[in-house]
Amino acid sequence: MSNLLKHQHPFHIVDQSPWPLGAAIGAMVTTIGLVNWFQNDSLLTAFLGIITLITIMIFWWRDVVREATFLGMHTSHVILGLKISFILFIISEIMFFLSFFWAFFHSALSPTPEIGMSWPPIGINAISPWGVPLLNTAVLLSSGASLTWSHHSLREGKNNEAWTSLTVTILLGAWFTSLQAYEYWETSFSIADSIYGSAFFVATGFHGLHVIIGTTFLFICLTRLINGHFSLNHHVGYECAIWYWHFVDVIWIFLFICIYWWGGT
Repeated sequence: MSNLLKHQHPFHIVDQSPWPLGAAIGAMVTTIGLVNWFQNDSLLTAFLGIITLITIMIFWWRDVVREATFLGMHTSHVILGLKISFILFIISEIMFFLSFFWAFFHSALSPTPEIGMSWPPIGINAISPWGVPLLNTAVLLSSGASLTWSHHSLREGKNNEAWTSLTVTILLGAWFTSLQAYEYWETSFSIADSIYGSAFFVATGFHGLHVIIGTTFLFICLTRLINGHFSLNHHVGYECAIWYWHFVDVIWIFLFICIYWWGGT
């Protein structure tokens, strides 16, 4: 009788799982490995941490897909909770990037004598916003358009169009990452070059990391879409990926305007 009463509600009571603990251990090992690498040590520890995280991601996503697609655990109440929690997560990410913009404008609007009382600081050749950054802006905005096309196609039952346009989005995301890597390779300054270098590489680097995470997120959704895991009205995982990608788009627009255009000229 107690087991019967236990399940007489629309919410999903998750089972015990080793994946949160495993992910925390993987993240800790990765961080320790990167710190050691910064001190000219081997990358082996960081590599082991990253492999651990990737393995945990695969198994954890597998369990979530089973709960959502095959076990019917994601009821309307659960979906609402997932959407609210993801919106709160995006708000926390906005605060995260706000701190970078705050640091940038604090230094740009009142440059100190240590950096020559000018912005960009003396000796810094800022990247032109009309080259790779402008191309990356076009690439990322195009990816947002193709992702919206994919979502509307899914809601209209056009699965072939949905996964085709989603594939385009993923390829555009990978192109953006490649262009940013090229930009970093060609820059004449580094993260150690005054507050400008630190603010530039931390802000754009974390955005690039979010693009990689978002591309991975969309790739998982593409796999699920091809395997028929999404229906016209039941695809909360895909909707969260779409929200995340549009958030990344908006952050990039602010980065382009504030750091590349205003802060670099």
